[in-house]
Amino acid sequence: LAPPDRPPSPVNVTVTQLKANSATVSWDVPEGDVVIGYAILQQRQDGQMQRFIREVNTTNRACVLWDLAEDADYIIQVQSIGLYGESQASKRVHFRTLKETDRLPSNSSNQGDITMEGLDKDRQLQTGEIIIIVAVLLMWAAVIALFCRQYDIIKDNDSNNNKEKTKPSSEHSTPERPTGGLLRSK
Repeated sequence: LAPPDRPPSPVNVTVTQLKANSATVSWDVPEGDVVIGYAILQQRQDGQMQRFIREVNTTNRACVLWDLAEDADYIIQVQSIGLYGESQASKRVHFRTLKETDRLPSNSSNQGDITMEGLDKDRQLQTGEIIIIVAVLLMWAAVIALFCRQYDIIKDNDSNNNKEKTKPSSEHSTPERPTGGLLRSK
């Protein structure tokens, strides 16, 4: 008996949304084949950790890999699950997680894919908001510094002007002399 048809291997396996402790793997399935799920083999390159994720009755073409070690190399392979078995594994894809930067420690080992996605979005928003707040505060500090500087210059100018104004202005003007009397004496 010939073995029943298996689905072809997934193609275009890519890793996106790379972070220190998570990443998203996505793939495409060739047209025309009935695929009822997927299986992902995730392995650290140093061989310390291996995980097998299997999901059936889904049309998802992406999966969040959670609870990864920071700054570590990983290899993943994806298989399609069809009605008559699993495909051959896809080509190996290598990726490296990012280093931990300004993120709160989270116990995310028991959290599912959706929760991790939500947390990551919240963290991105918080980082963006902090950047905006810092930029606004710096702008206000610059405005206040400029205002204080201008105010000091105006204050200094006013005190100099007041000293000059106290001098009598009649010293510089020439007094008027009647010249008519000299002409008449001829």
